[in-house]
Parts: sequence; structure tokens; C-alpha cells
Amino acid sequence: MSSLLQHEPDQPEDWPPREPQSGTADHPAADPNPERPDRDQPGAEATPGPSAQDPGSLPGGSPVQPGPGELAADGPVLVQPGTHASQASTELTGVYSSVPEPPGQPTFPPWSRFEFRPPERIPNFGHFGLLLLLLFFGLVCAGLVTRVALHHRLFGISTVQGAVSDIHYTLGSEAILYVVTFVACLLVFPLVWRESFFAGIQWNGATSLRLRWSLVGAAFVCFLFALLSGEFMPGPANAPIDKIFRAPGAAWLLFGFGVTFAPFFEEMFFRGFLLPALCTAFDWFAEKIKHLPVRTLAEDGHPRWSFSAMASASIATSIPFALMHGAQTGYAVGPFLLLIGVSVVLCAVRLSTRSLAASVLVHASYNFLLFTLMLVGTGGFRHLQRM
Repeated sequence: MSSLLQHEPDQPEDWPPREPQSGTADHPAADPNPERPDRDQPGAEATPGPSAQDPGSLPGGSPVQPGPGELAADGPVLVQPGTHASQASTELTGVYSSVPEPPGQPTFPPWSRFEFRPPERIPNFGHFGLLLLLLFFGLVCAGLVTRVALHHRLFGISTVQGAVSDIHYTLGSEAILYVVTFVACLLVFPLVWRESFFAGIQWNGATSLRLRWSLVGAAFVCFLFALLSGEFMPGPANAPIDKIFRAPGAAWLLFGFGVTFAPFFEEMFFRGFLLPALCTAFDWFAEKIKHLPVRTLAEDGHPRWSFSAMASASIATSIPFALMHGAQTGYAVGPFLLLIGVSVVLCAVRLSTRSLAASVLVHASYNFLLFTLMLVGTGGFRHLQRM
């Protein structure tokens, strides 16, 4: 203790003067805490003073700020009044530290408990498979209705062979298939997606309404390509579609069906489900093979796709679309290539606008232009031999 009194560090001029210590080296001043043994005495055990056990027990205790060049302690230090800050770090043995956290579960669980779940991209191939199941259900319902109609000899037909060649049965069964599948989609997919069916397939009718003239212009360009294809690569003379048109009343039924039911349901199947599923599948394979990060969803919750995925998926979607319509033209090369080109345009419209309603409008406008040309060329469908 005496060594500390004899060797004091320099103190700045603005510090208050220290009170002189009474006594001499032979007769030291009285210890304010006589019960505490001197730590300088040999064999004496250092016992923490009241400041180490309970800072509130010090009468008139106050926190001491660290002086220049001194390091702050882990917690506030309480000393007796009049004690110099340089002595506080040497004489006091107790430091009031922060209260430890109570035992139990940590505030945040360890990182090992967090599982990264990639964002769900809809519609994907699982949803497309569910659509195929609903389509099969619609096919069964259409078959049952057709059987009932044949049993009652509706339109004078009682055999399956006769129903296949009759326009009322062919369009009627197709319409039943579409309607039953669509109603099932409205009931099932909102439960799977946790959002409405039209939101899940990105219907976005407002976008198609805003871009209606541009979309009609795109349909007109496809119509011009159809005219050029008919000139340079015409289809067969007696295509199956020509035979259907020559049936009484078939042309007007096909006209109405081709600009209403057919564009909506074909676009829902090919551009509403198959195209997004293929885009997601191409990106998913690229992420797994090349170890790329998973693409985040857009602000509306729908997936973002790479350009290569969209281009590949558009071609892959257009092939079955052309094959489905190829039966009407006898799978001729010219009409088949035209159908692939039109489908690619429809895919580009769907992906660029993020609106299925936009591709439906282009499809319906394209069919309308084709049927209008046939209507004018045949004199109101009265001279079908001119086709």
C-alpha cells in the first residue's frame, strides 16, 4: 500500500487535487475498513469488500470514469468518495458485471434447425400431372354423356361409329370434356396453390385489355404467314378438316367453337400449364447440374425463368400443339410447320406479357381471321367446294 502512495501516476491539471494522507510511513493512516486484512501483509487472504458483493452497500458510492489512457472495465465500478480513479483500478477487487442470461433455451435456435426450402414455382410438372388426372375425369364424364345420348338416339344416331363422324357428337363431347375439366380445376387447384385458379395460371386480363391492339396485330401477322404457307406449302386437297366442314351446319358450329371454347382451353392446357412446367423443369435441371442458385420468385410470387429455359420450353410446347392439330390436315409438312410457328408466337406472347389472357386473345383473333376468310371465300359457307 505504501508503494502505491509513494509512486502515483501523473494526473492532468483539470483533475481535483487529492486530499493529503495523514500519518507517516512508520505510522500509516487508519484504514477506513479495519475489518479487511491488508493485501500487502504476508499470509493475509484477500476478501472481497462490500463493493464486490453488493455495490449498493457502499455508502455514497458513485461510478468512476476511466482516466486518460486507462481501459474501461467490463462494468461500472463503485468506490468511496474521494478515491482517485487511478487507485480504483488497483485497490478495488470487485467489478459489477452484467447479469448472466438465465439457463434454458437460447433466444435463437441453432442454424442446424433451419431448413432451406426452395420457393414453390407454379405451375410445375406435379400440377401438370394433376391437370392430366382432371382431364381424364372430364373424358370419362364426356363418354358417359355420349353413351346416354346414343341410347336415346339423339340426332338420329345410335352407334359409336356414327357419333365419330357427326359434328354434333364430336363438338359436343369435346365441349363437355373442356367444361368438366375446367370446373374441376376451379375446385382443386385453389386448394393446392392457396390462391385462385386464375391467379395461379397468370390470367392477367387487365394486361390483355391494355395491349389488345398489339395482340390483334400479332394475330394478323400469323394470319399473313398462314396465307404465305398456303401458297408455297399447301396442304392436301381432301384434308379431314375439309370433310367436316362439308357436313350440314358444321361450318357455323366450328366457327363459334373455334373462336370461343377452343382458344381458351387449348391455351390453358399448353400455355397455362405445360409451358410454365417446362420452363421450371429446364431451370431446375440447370440448377442441379451446374450447381446454380435457386431463382427467386417475382414480386407477384410467380417464378422467374432464364431465356434459354423459355426458348427451349416454347419449342417443346409447340411440337405437341402442332401434333394435336396435325390430324385435321393429314400431318402435311406445310400446315405442320405453320402450326409450330403460330404456337411459338403464342408462347412468346404468354411469356413476354405474363398474361394467359393475352395468348388467348391472339389465338382467338387468329382463328377468327381464318374463319372469316373461309366465310367470305365460300359465300357464307354455301359453296364449300371452293375451299
